[in-house]
Amino acid sequence: MLYNGSCHCGHVTFQVEGTISGAMSCNCSLCQRKGALMWFVPREQLQLLTPDENAGTYTFNKHVIKHRFCAKCGVHPYGEGVDAKGNAMAAINIRCLEDIELEKIPVTHYDGRAR
Repeated sequence: MLYNGSCHCGHVTFQVEGTISGAMSCNCSLCQRKGALMWFVPREQLQLLTPDENAGTYTFNKHVIKHRFCAKCGVHPYGEGVDAKGNAMAAINIRCLEDIELEKIPVTHYDGRAR
């Protein structure tokens, strides 16, 4: 399925292809604060509809995940990194997707604080 997503103000917009079978809630110091529910897809399934420079980048801890956010409204719609096999991945904040029923998506809790 093709989903449309954006930050709050629309300065960062994107489309992502795939099937949402679940999402992850992480309790690391950043994710806990931003309240994101992340859905992981291969990076090529994420298509930016606005220029890449519209999104700021924040890294912390091991600096392996690029947490992308809107420089205008501050919302974090996605992140970028690699999986254990070295494949480029995108972590989509499903709270930023249009026309989904959040309560129907199973959520797995990840202990990011312990990492």
